[in-house]
Amino acid sequence: MVKDMTKGNPTRLLLSFAIPMLIGNIFQQLYSMVDSIVIGQGVGVNALAAVGATFTLDWAVLGFGIGLGQGFAILVAQKFGAEDYKGLKKAFTMSIYLTAIVAIIITIISRSLTMPLLKILNTPSELICDSNLYISIIFSGIIITMFYNFFSATLRALGDSRTPLVALVIASSINVVLDILFVMKFNMGIAGAAYATLIAQTSSCIFCLLAIRKVDFFALEKKDWHVDKDFLGRLIILGLPMALQSSIISIGAMVLQYVVNGYGALYVAAYTAAVKIVGIIEQPGSTFGFAMATYAGQNLGANKFERIQLGLRKCIKISMISCLGIMAIVFLFGENFIALIVSKEETEVIAIAKEYIHISVSMLFILNLLFIYRSALQGFGNTVIPMISGALELIARISLAMFLPKFLGFTGICVAEVSAWLSADILLIPSYYKNMHRLKNKYS
Repeated sequence: MVKDMTKGNPTRLLLSFAIPMLIGNIFQQLYSMVDSIVIGQGVGVNALAAVGATFTLDWAVLGFGIGLGQGFAILVAQKFGAEDYKGLKKAFTMSIYLTAIVAIIITIISRSLTMPLLKILNTPSELICDSNLYISIIFSGIIITMFYNFFSATLRALGDSRTPLVALVIASSINVVLDILFVMKFNMGIAGAAYATLIAQTSSCIFCLLAIRKVDFFALEKKDWHVDKDFLGRLIILGLPMALQSSIISIGAMVLQYVVNGYGALYVAAYTAAVKIVGIIEQPGSTFGFAMATYAGQNLGANKFERIQLGLRKCIKISMISCLGIMAIVFLFGENFIALIVSKEETEVIAIAKEYIHISVSMLFILNLLFIYRSALQGFGNTVIPMISGALELIARISLAMFLPKFLGFTGICVAEVSAWLSADILLIPSYYKNMHRLKNKYS
């Protein structure tokens, strides 16, 4: 359902937008986590580690495409807020062209570099073949993943966070059933889990596309598909920095993975389990960030700057309350969550994962501020500062990941991650207020 966020109570709008998307994002994390549970419990710790060793590589490649789609959706949100439906349709069709071209290029490059990159990441020799098998299958579906993320970002740009939720519920259900069927019954191992993920993503992609076609003002005509160089240029300016931001951040994650890989399969398995759980813990903050991007983009299109500032304050308040609730849950039940992924007998794996999760959740409020301020800037159409903040994260993450473990061991890796969040906040928060002041002066 399309939602105009330029009118009405900001708190109610942000919550009604964010809650369905939060449920959807958790479902997305869960169907990734199901892979880990089925593999960890059904195949073994080494198989879990093999899949986990591909996490940062997957993030680096697919994150580029996802960031690109989210950048394209910024222009859709702004056109919708300005009630420029002709421009909105043109932004959509030109985004489809760019998404298809980039997806083909990324697929060719990633498939050819998978094994060399796994070796560069210091992937343990007993894991590397299985890791290569899993990620090669996943990369075969890059075009599906990119189009799903663009279609869902487009729906969110129109204020519709419910349709992507339904799509993810469907995909998650399919993924769970196929995971159990392929891995447990047909004994397809990690390849079965990868195929299950691809089939699930295809279903969610088709569902979102069909939903877009039902929107009245999205009735596309032949003229909407004519190439428009001006729109292509604006989309690239918005999308490329966001794509690079995702890739830059993922490079830092690769360095963490490299350091973790050096500790051996036991630590790789623990890190894999911890990252899956932290991925769910991060979803409320990430969701409020997405809500703020759509809210800021639509209200910028309507020139309602005071409303943007009010919405930001409300979003921060809601986010901080959620942090307290998450911290309480994790410190009370964190070990039980880890035991869902690895066997309870793997006590050392659980202890290592628990440390990473506790340090991460203790600093969660820093990450949530990062999501909100970065997304507000992106909603303004300023994707350069968020990209630079990603570079600051990269520098902090790499420098500390290479230095701290020498003195703190695995704890140093945990500290390096949360320190990277803080380095980004130092740039993003003052940049938001500077941009807001400039925009108010420009349009007042």
